[in-house]
Amino acid sequence: MKKQILIVDDEITILKLLNFVLSQEYDLIIKNSGVEAISWLEEGNAPALIISDLEMPYFDGSSFIYNLKISGFYRDTPVIILSGASNLDEKVANMPFKLDAYVSKPFNPGQLKEAIHTVFKSYEPVGS
Repeated sequence: MKKQILIVDDEITILKLLNFVLSQEYDLIIKNSGVEAISWLEEGNAPALIISDLEMPYFDGSSFIYNLKISGFYRDTPVIILSGASNLDEKVANMPFKLDAYVSKPFNPGQLKEAIHTVFKSYEPVGS
């Protein structure tokens, strides 16, 4: 069974590219905003990983991830930021929560896949 990844981004071209690059290996749930993603999660869904942009309208990626990390249910869900934000290194360093990885846009699909594999490997139980 494929691991499920929730992707949250408001850029249609990025969503299409991520679908093309990742859909063979993972079950993708695609949402266009943090609001849509929270609504989907509140239905009781629990993805193995969340990939989110930072800069989105209405409910930005930082707010979305912050709400996840303070929740009891999603605080341990791994998160990868995929963003074209300027000063991404600095923004990530100043976040009040732990990220598992981040990748700058434009991105190399191989780099993103490697980040995903590394995150999943770090969450495997010892001895697996």
